[in-house]
Amino acid sequence: MSWKDEIDELHAREQLAHEMGGSEKVARQHEFNKLTIRERINAIGDPESFHEIGALAGVGEYDENGELTRFTPSNFLFGTAEIDGRPIILSGDDFTVRGGSADASIPGKRTQAEGLALELRLPHVRLVDGMGGGGSVKTIETAGRTYIPELRGWETVVRHLAVAPSVSLALGSVAGIGAARVATSHYSVIVKGSAQMMIAGPALVDWANLGEVSKEELGAAKIHTRNGAIDDEVASEAEAFDRARRFLSYLPSSSDELPPVTECDDDPQRREEALLDLIPKDPRKVYKMRTVIDAVLDRDSFFEIGKHWGKSIMTGLGRLNGVPVALFAENPMVYGGAWTADACRKLIRLIDLAATFHLPLIHLEDCPGFLIGKQSEENATIRFGSQVLAALGQADVPFCCVVVRKAFGVAGGANSKPGTHHFRLAWPSGDWGSLPIEGGIEVAYKAELAETADPDAHLEKIKARLNKLRSPFRSAEYFEIEEIIDPRDTRANLCRWIKLAAKALRPEPARFWYRP
Repeated sequence: MSWKDEIDELHAREQLAHEMGGSEKVARQHEFNKLTIRERINAIGDPESFHEIGALAGVGEYDENGELTRFTPSNFLFGTAEIDGRPIILSGDDFTVRGGSADASIPGKRTQAEGLALELRLPHVRLVDGMGGGGSVKTIETAGRTYIPELRGWETVVRHLAVAPSVSLALGSVAGIGAARVATSHYSVIVKGSAQMMIAGPALVDWANLGEVSKEELGAAKIHTRNGAIDDEVASEAEAFDRARRFLSYLPSSSDELPPVTECDDDPQRREEALLDLIPKDPRKVYKMRTVIDAVLDRDSFFEIGKHWGKSIMTGLGRLNGVPVALFAENPMVYGGAWTADACRKLIRLIDLAATFHLPLIHLEDCPGFLIGKQSEENATIRFGSQVLAALGQADVPFCCVVVRKAFGVAGGANSKPGTHHFRLAWPSGDWGSLPIEGGIEVAYKAELAETADPDAHLEKIKARLNKLRSPFRSAEYFEIEEIIDPRDTRANLCRWIKLAAKALRPEPARFWYRP
């Protein structure tokens, strides 16, 4: 007695599964400059690390003798894999089978992938290329009924956000629940040109009398990386895979662990002479904050997130002497660094990420306050700004602020973390208050100016008098700022801080779950 026949059948079925939607559909996928799901899996994971689960799932057709005559594999693949030697759950849609629509899929596979990522407390990388929802209109005829939409298993997706890192890559036309899977992750990327994300496709938009539009007009990368629905855009799938790997390299495998520390060959005492005269003495002139970021973090370690939206604040991950950190800094080249509603929304995501995965938080501050004006009021900027300050207070991780220049108003108060003691440094260019002197001087001294024969000359005298008082050294006398440092010593100070902060880290649950 032997099981050879059954083993042969097993291998034959596995071969059918590897053929996906067939050679024609595979060729069409390549015509659109897109890899197949199996090619994507091989490209993103460590070589030969992928172990597929559920490869035999699909729809079989049999003859009158019960022999398999045709097999359509499920268009959702998943399994375990490794990235840089660390285990992950890796899943993805197969667009060559019914365009990724759920009427050719096995819902249990997606549920199992999400459940394993949660219960094994592993990072989950999703390769999204299709609707991934309840199927197409044709499903009604094949199923013999309509269905009421449910979100079974969605609680697993949301719970996983508090447990382990999740990355979603939009690699094709993504709609419906597929779009929600992209948005409900810690980090998301879309490939320009070959991928789009939308709530519903062009046909449904046209049916609703909302105009005739293409998929690119509805959900191009340029749209969703400017409104914050997707974090970043890339030029190719290979670049998307690289960004996913880089993002994960800063984070622990789960919230039960601390971020991985790497060897650093960048001198902690490195001094950048360019910082000495980087900040203009004229408060209306700008400079490149990226110069400061690159000067203080380990070389080439800054991983910016959300580059194309909320651009008045820069957010990202980096390393200090090999220790991963989360960093945010105002960008004086956009609205002078003023906090906008979108910038606040982006910042909340970074703070929540830091809190969930125990990343020390750094603020390089040059904040003139919230953006003012009618549009800012209509955008509820104060609402989102208040949420930032709440998130900052809730984040139970070490915090350090370097006041590079301005710190004004409520937003400027983010130089301190509510309810905590922490390191706070300032450059001699520091300038702070409830509002800039230039913005309130004529109102405050209106009566005095009205009594003078030469108001302009008298105004200049008042400015000169006040400018002597706005020196940061005056604040240091009252211990309102703890340290004023030579800008060139910023990296050394931060590396000294991170050595202490790393010892204070504990892999304890965050006070608040990550908010997608």
